Amino acid sequence: MFTRRSLLTTAAALAVAPVAASAQAWKAKYPELTFAIVPAENASGVMDRFAPFMEYLTKEIGTKVTLRVANDYAAVIEGQKAGNVQIGYYGPASFSKARIIGVQTDAFAIDVNNDGTKGYYSVFYVRKDSPFQKIEDLKGHALGLVDPNSTSGYNMPQFKLNKLGIKPDEFFSKVVVTGSHENAVLALASGTVDVCANWWNSENDSNLTRMITKGMVRDKEGKTLTKDDFRIILKSDLIINSPIAMLTALPADLKETIKAAFFNAPKKAPEAFAKLSDGKNKPWEPITNADYEDTIKLVKFVDSLRKA
Repeated sequence: MFTRRSLLTTAAALAVAPVAASAQAWKAKYPELTFAIVPAENASGVMDRFAPFMEYLTKEIGTKVTLRVANDYAAVIEGQKAGNVQIGYYGPASFSKARIIGVQTDAFAIDVNNDGTKGYYSVFYVRKDSPFQKIEDLKGHALGLVDPNSTSGYNMPQFKLNKLGIKPDEFFSKVVVTGSHENAVLALASGTVDVCANWWNSENDSNLTRMITKGMVRDKEGKTLTKDDFRIILKSDLIINSPIAMLTALPADLKETIKAAFFNAPKKAPEAFAKLSDGKNKPWEPITNADYEDTIKLVKFVDSLRKA
């Protein structure tokens, strides 16, 4: 005998069974997910900042999520290209580069600033005690950039210099590619370079202010520097914020599980989420590949300058 209750129970079980079977299928294929991040700061700082969030993702997704801090921006691109990195936390230019070379990855979440905006700036810093008031004053001096796949630390600075008619290799005494935003600031603080490019959200939220808060910035004599020891001499137009992207080939239900974990994080793991940005960012919002078309054009333009 089948009662109405038993029929409903059976129907519900049949409806859930394919979903459960599908989840088990992807868990068998992906017993571990790798979440890789471009080197916006030193590796130990990233590991400390992201550790609670990795615990949350592991619990929420239902499979181990391991954090990998890339040695350079290209490592995240190559990791996703090889299929070894399932989720990548990119900069806008590095994500654009991945798309340009054919990496099958899709942006799904974007950083949102505390004021609700979804963009940031590239700035050129000099020491406040230097005589330099504008870029043109730095002819024959040393420039510090970040990484060829950094937006604010390389691509946008190259674009701005080009618009000013400046060819870096001819104008500056040397161009130092430092590898990370933190290294660029440290090079300026120590006098290795006379001007450096970096990211900047606002007066109270930038790579510089975060480094200052941690007491990381010292001059060559070892004196700890403050934000007031630096000046911005040039600021770019607004750059779209960083995306989080996952491999296109991931199973659909795994993708939805990953998305839900990220978008629910501010409510389900508020402390872990806040630690990612020192409480500066609002919850992630959805984004698509199409939103990075302008950045793709920027990267292609700068690539053409390098080839020329």
